[in-house]
Amino acid sequence: MIKTGITGQAGFMGTYLFNFLSLKKDEITLIPFDDSFFTSETALENFVKQCDAIVHLAAMNRHVDPQVIYDTNIKLVTRLIDACEKTNSKPHILFSSSTQEEKENLYGRSKWDGRHLLEDWAKRNNAAFTGLVIPNVFGPFGNPYYNSVIATFCHQLTHGETPKIDVDGEMKLIYVGEVVEILYNKIKDKGPKNQKIKDKSHKTKVEEISSLSNASDEEERRGEVETYLVPHTFEKKVSEILSILLDFKTGYFEKGIFPDLSDKFILDLFNTFVCYIDHQKFFPFPLKINSDERGTYVETVKMNSGGQISFSTTRPGITRGNHYHTRKAERFAVIKGKAQIELRKIGTYKVLTFNLDGEKPSFVDMPIWYTHNITNAGTEDLYTIFWINELFNPQDTDTFFEKV
Repeated sequence: MIKTGITGQAGFMGTYLFNFLSLKKDEITLIPFDDSFFTSETALENFVKQCDAIVHLAAMNRHVDPQVIYDTNIKLVTRLIDACEKTNSKPHILFSSSTQEEKENLYGRSKWDGRHLLEDWAKRNNAAFTGLVIPNVFGPFGNPYYNSVIATFCHQLTHGETPKIDVDGEMKLIYVGEVVEILYNKIKDKGPKNQKIKDKSHKTKVEEISSLSNASDEEERRGEVETYLVPHTFEKKVSEILSILLDFKTGYFEKGIFPDLSDKFILDLFNTFVCYIDHQKFFPFPLKINSDERGTYVETVKMNSGGQISFSTTRPGITRGNHYHTRKAERFAVIKGKAQIELRKIGTYKVLTFNLDGEKPSFVDMPIWYTHNITNAGTEDLYTIFWINELFNPQDTDTFFEKV
C-alpha cells in the first residue's frame, strides 16, 4: 500500500484525484490533508511523516497582484520542503507545474521556480521527485472565473449569462480524468523510469531523468528526478469550444436532447457542462405527452448518440441503484407510477431529492461522480426507462457502489 497525500485536496484537481484514488483501495492509502496544515508546522510535519508519496497541487492561480501569486506559490513549496527536511522525510513528491512555465508571467515563473526548488531538495536528500508540466486542464467541478475558461463558459451558459471571448487562441487541453490517471501511474511507479512520451502527433518529448544513487535498484529509484512533459490530448480554438457549448445549451439544456457522445472530447466536454447545471432547479425535466383517441405517446430520450436503452419494473418500496459513474451519461425516465430519485455528489453530504409521477412523465439525468438511486414511492409497480451512452461491458462497468 502506498500512503499518499494530496496538498490542495479540496481544489479542482485535488478533489478529482482524491475521489479517483479512493477507488484504488487495494493499492493506495489516502492520508487526509487540510489547507490549514500550511499554517501549522506541527500539522504539516505530521502529514509528511505519514506519506510515501505527496502530490503537491496546492497553488494560487489568480490574483489582482501577480506578485502575490508568485510569493504564495513559492511559500507553499518552501514550507513543504522545510517540513520534509525537519522530519527527515523522503516521500516521492509529484509536483503539478504548467506549460505557463514558458510564458513571461509570474504564475509561470512560480511554477518553474517551485519545480526546481523541489528538484534541488530531492537531489540533496536522495529522494524521488516528479515534476509534471501540464497543459490546460478542464473537467467537472472547476471554479468558474478561476480554473479555466471552459469552467467559466459552462457556468455562464447554465446560469443565464453571456460568454465573451477575449482572445480566440488555440488551446492545448487535457481532461482532468486523464491527468489523474497519469498521476496514479506515477505514484505506483514510486519513482521515475527511463522512458519517452509520445503525443498524438507522434512527436517524441524526452523526459529529463537523473539518477543519483547506484547502491541498489530501490535506492536508484528513490534518488531519481524526473521532468514529465504531459502531452495534450485535444487542441481547440476558444471559439470552437464555445460553439460546441452553445449547441449543448440549445440542444440539451433547453430541449433535453443528448448530443453525439461518440467523440471523446465531446463526451468529456458534455460531462463537464452537465455538472454546472443547477440540478435542484433543472430536474425533473417534463416530457411532452401526445394524446389522442388511441392513447398517449411520449418521447423519452432524444439523442444524436448511440448507447443502450433499458426498461424496468420496480415493486413498491424497492430501491435500485446506489452507485455512480465516472464517465457515463445516463437518464432515468419515469413513465408509470411514483418514484423518488436521489443524487449526492461524491465527497459531499447534500442529497438532492426529486419526486416523479408517471401521470406527468419526466426524467432526471445522472451527472458523473454523483451516486444515485431510484425508489418506488407508490403503491403500484413503477415503470422506468433507462438510457446510458455505452453498451454494458462486464469487464469495464464504470459503476461504483456507494449509498446515497
